[in-house]
Amino acid sequence: MKKILVCEDEATIRDFVVINLTRAGYDVIEAENGDEALAKYEECNGDLDVAILDVMMPGKDGFAVCKELRARNGGIGIIMLTARTQEMDKVTGLMLGADDYVTKPFSPSELVARVDALYRRVMLARANIESNFKEEIRSGDFVLNLRNRTLLKNGKTIELTQVEFQIMEYFFSNPGQALGRTDILNHVWGEQYVGEEKIVDVNIRRLRMKVEDEPGNPKYIITVWGLGYKWDA
Repeated sequence: MKKILVCEDEATIRDFVVINLTRAGYDVIEAENGDEALAKYEECNGDLDVAILDVMMPGKDGFAVCKELRARNGGIGIIMLTARTQEMDKVTGLMLGADDYVTKPFSPSELVARVDALYRRVMLARANIESNFKEEIRSGDFVLNLRNRTLLKNGKTIELTQVEFQIMEYFFSNPGQALGRTDILNHVWGEQYVGEEKIVDVNIRRLRMKVEDEPGNPKYIITVWGLGYKWDA
């Protein structure tokens, strides 16, 4: 069963989300605040595929829950629910390790489409791990391990979210090649993704903080003005 955690303090919105995800075939676990969400995560021993977290909640907000979930489970898919007027919430959530965001108000079809796409990526990542891939891609000082989905830089592990890993895999498979934002978006999030291209830029910023010696002066993930990015190692 596809298991998903929904953390939303407004009961009407939570019920709306739960009903539509249940209809779409998900086993939904509900939480009305951040502390309850983390407690539910522990109760099921981390056996969750996706978490939907509202940003604005009393007590422990969605950002704090996102950060803790990502620290405990690098493979779980995380979607943030943000208000349409709170642009920085989208960026902040992605920088803390969220995979995607959905702005309120949203339609049932949009929410389910985003969840389905993220769930497929989570399952693909697990399938690759369980198939005991032994392949590695080397690029300069970096080694991308396709079996355990980790990145090494000079022998030191760099923790990646699954979205970050997919971007790095795309870079490593196309070294020195300029990749457009649309190309990266389609490759990682899928051609049916209905979000904004800025999600690519935020994830690139987060990756630079992890792989670059000087994130403000990148030498590995290079901006190709007017197009996108390229990997140069």
